Amino acid sequence: MSFPPYPSYQDSGVEWLGAVPRHWRVERLGNLYREVSEAGSPELPVLSVSIHSGVSDEEAAPEDNERKIVRSEDRSKYKRVSPNDLTYNMMRAWQGGFGTVQVEGMVSPAYVVARPRTEVPSKYIELLLRTPGAVEEMRRHSRGVTDFRLRLYWDQFKDIRVALPPQEERNAILAFVDRETSKIDALVDEQRRLIGLLQKKRQAAISHAVTKGLDPTAPMKDSGVEWLGEVPAHWVVTALKRYSMKVTDGAHISPETEGGIHCFVSTRDVSDQGIDFEGCLRTTPQSFDYLVKTGCNPEFGDVLFSKDGTVGRTTVVRDAPDFVVASSLIIIRPSPEILNAEFLDLLCKSDAVQQQVASYVKGAGLPRLSIQNLLRVIGVFPPIDEQSQIVAATAPQLDAIRQLHAAADAATALLNERRSAFIRAAVTGKIDVRYVDVQQAEAA
Repeated sequence: MSFPPYPSYQDSGVEWLGAVPRHWRVERLGNLYREVSEAGSPELPVLSVSIHSGVSDEEAAPEDNERKIVRSEDRSKYKRVSPNDLTYNMMRAWQGGFGTVQVEGMVSPAYVVARPRTEVPSKYIELLLRTPGAVEEMRRHSRGVTDFRLRLYWDQFKDIRVALPPQEERNAILAFVDRETSKIDALVDEQRRLIGLLQKKRQAAISHAVTKGLDPTAPMKDSGVEWLGEVPAHWVVTALKRYSMKVTDGAHISPETEGGIHCFVSTRDVSDQGIDFEGCLRTTPQSFDYLVKTGCNPEFGDVLFSKDGTVGRTTVVRDAPDFVVASSLIIIRPSPEILNAEFLDLLCKSDAVQQQVASYVKGAGLPRLSIQNLLRVIGVFPPIDEQSQIVAATAPQLDAIRQLHAAADAATALLNERRSAFIRAAVTGKIDVRYVDVQQAEAA
């Protein structure tokens, strides 16, 4: 179902807003909100702001650059927040680090707390501020010499102008957005369930191939390792380190990134699809040369294993530019005469290895695996020619699963784009949903 535009529009006089419905009013955020800085109290929960999900009392995502928030003894500088307050992280506002408060609580001193002066529902303002034009406007009002140092102070935030419909119309828009996004969210959940099933199927295929082999009639033996169970009798059960030429991690220093040109890869850049060389950080030639000298540069055929944060991601270094890695990645260089790199990658992804790794992980806030503990991991190793056969035999099945996974990811992305488009069109007045009743919305 398509939705009509409003009957008439006017120039808002604000570049990022453009034309808005004629009866909407343009206001400075400072006319709608006032900054408050009330001291918190010991009984209140500490809330955090995520760039993805807004305000919650849960640990912020690692990419939000937030440490796990605990009930600190010293809360003297924390700020009290109340339902319908709008709060934002000064350093992350332009990336979406803001949200509407739902419960009484308190937030970090690094957050700004804005309290409505009028009846404006902050949820509406939050939806409006998450539109691309508003995000860019917040970035433009932020102060700092680089993106990393940008901060949106109250004095700049309050000067941002927004367009508001009358209260009854705002309520209608919020109801419309809630109905439409609920339907889209249900479809997204279906795709996520499919992705979960595909991941389980992929994991089972990998785990069986690298611990049981391709020949169902092969004689078996007890591996003596709980995680492995029975394995083919002619396979070798031993520590991973005995089949590796080199096991080391990446840089333990912060590389220079100002004017960087060489790829500096960390855990977040590694996935089953390979290494994200487009999105990774860049380091300077001087820093790069130093890191190469200290052994932080992987070579073709090495396997990267993530040890910090999301522990256990692996990939093989194939055709790639020269790059160096962060300390969050372990470089495993297999002994080529006895260990196939692609087989090692599958073995590291298997339940047998992943369960061992999980038993060695330390740290609640930031999970970590030490190199010493990875060296203790026991693997099972067939002869080198059989390793190659297993890699070749599993490739078609894994490729098929990967394609289905990619299709589900693409469908999810399209649904999320549609969700964002609905919200953006409604809260900026590009579509008129005042007279859309529940029956019409459900038929859309």
